[in-house]
Amino acid sequence: MLAKRIIPCLDCDLAIPGGRVVKGIKFKKIRYAGLPWKLAERYYKEGADEIVFLDITASAERRTTMVEVVKKTCQKVFIPITVGGGIRSVEDAQRLFRAGADKISINTAAIQNPKLVKKLSKTFGSQAVVVAIDAKSRGNWFECSIYGGRKFTGVDAILWAKKVAELGAGEILLTSMDRDGTKEGFDLELTKRISKSVFIPVIASGGAGKKEHFLEAFTKGKADATLAASLFHFREIKISELKRYLKEKVINVR
Repeated sequence: MLAKRIIPCLDCDLAIPGGRVVKGIKFKKIRYAGLPWKLAERYYKEGADEIVFLDITASAERRTTMVEVVKKTCQKVFIPITVGGGIRSVEDAQRLFRAGADKISINTAAIQNPKLVKKLSKTFGSQAVVVAIDAKSRGNWFECSIYGGRKFTGVDAILWAKKVAELGAGEILLTSMDRDGTKEGFDLELTKRISKSVFIPVIASGGAGKKEHFLEAFTKGKADATLAASLFHFREIKISELKRYLKEKVINVR
């Protein structure tokens, strides 16, 4: 059995000169958290398994900034780095891989052009391609959103997860829009339904508020990894302490 992973997420607002990490609630109410490369280095030293950078204000003009953020981070951080936001082509992905990224994450471009998932997978390998799914509950189903949660698509999240797995995605980064930043716990129903529907790893995101929530995501939600932001950014939980707690609960963590 593969070890469960703990992954800090750094939402980067690159509209601010040099780039800053921010965190919101339900994709709104943004709060400043720090410099991306500094936070990444801290998490690396604390025992994080991977780092995720998401450019939440992605545009063509700011891709160069993200490349520089990745380069600067890789000078002192030696765990896998995933980068998402504004990636729409093999060339966009190539720039980030050359800067030092290990994986790229796509959401909007994947829904708008599903063939891109297959193209990226064939070019770089499925292990390097993560498809992000930002889903909102609609009662008895979950709807995918794009453009950082600003537009809904009518696409069923469970069906879409199955599709991207078939297209060659190596992993799914699943965020519950209803739980994002609330600290009320991961959406276990959403996570479990996606995890049981696909044969690739699922990263649960959105709602972590205490150590028990991570345990639930692994045991009840069947997630392969958990991702959190504000808990780590503002030192409410240390990664080393979280891992110690999970080991005590007989969860195989790195």
